[in-house]
Amino acid sequence: MALWRAYQRALAAHPWKVQVLTAGSLMGLGDLISQQLVERRGLQEHQTRRTWTMVCLGCGFVGPVVGGWYKVLDRLIPGTTKLDALKKMLLDQDYPDALITNYYLWPAVQLANFYLVPLHYRLAVVQCVAVIWNSYLSWKAHQL
Repeated sequence: MALWRAYQRALAAHPWKVQVLTAGSLMGLGDLISQQLVERRGLQEHQTRRTWTMVCLGCGFVGPVVGGWYKVLDRLIPGTTKLDALKKMLLDQDYPDALITNYYLWPAVQLANFYLVPLHYRLAVVQCVAVIWNSYLSWKAHQL
């Protein structure tokens, strides 16, 4: 509980930095889970550079882009009603590849996220769910 309160204080004081670091950390965690639990590489066979690539991708791209996208969505569709959440979810899913490959997971996550979660926590919620998704993507991308 103390860790959660510290996270909330840091998020309130430095929202952009914390969101970017959260995205990077959780993407790195997704790769670590992929390599150790899915692929069962073991610590000696762990590809550290691959994990750092995911961390950098999260900090340098996903955190800033997705965090910025959520701000745009909140400006385009202000409010937190069920209808507002549905509109945001539909706009969020408006890319052909995401619509096809993520359809089973992300619409439900985003409906709950846009309806129940305050704006400054949305990126963290998505990144927590994305740990599982990133584990799958990392495994899929690195199959022999």
